[in-house]
Amino acid sequence: GSEAASEQGQEEEETEDRLKEHMDNLLDKSAKTRQAALQSLRLAFSSKTLSDFLLERHLTLTDSLEKCLKKGKGEEQALAGTVLTLLCLQMGSGPEGEEVFRSLKPLLISILMDSTASSSARQS
Repeated sequence: GSEAASEQGQEEEETEDRLKEHMDNLLDKSAKTRQAALQSLRLAFSSKTLSDFLLERHLTLTDSLEKCLKKGKGEEQALAGTVLTLLCLQMGSGPEGEEVFRSLKPLLISILMDSTASSSARQS
């Protein structure tokens, strides 16, 4: 009973620590580091419900994703778009999820309309 609960709590804490590290890496100078962080976040967001964790950090994450979308190229923009979509899904239909989408909608539309942006970035 309590051993399993303790083990599960420790596992959740390790997952949260990894997610925090990936979120920090979104601001790294290296595009490769940012892309690896985006891929890890995409995998985490698509395999596990993390709404409680994300509720506390959605503003920070939204800012980081916005930077990736603005400054990144091709693959990084595509990954950031996918992670943003998954973030909105994780946040749900409440005010926080809507706020995330509304805040980045103009940027997403500009990438979508930008004929010089990569096709993968425009698709995601």
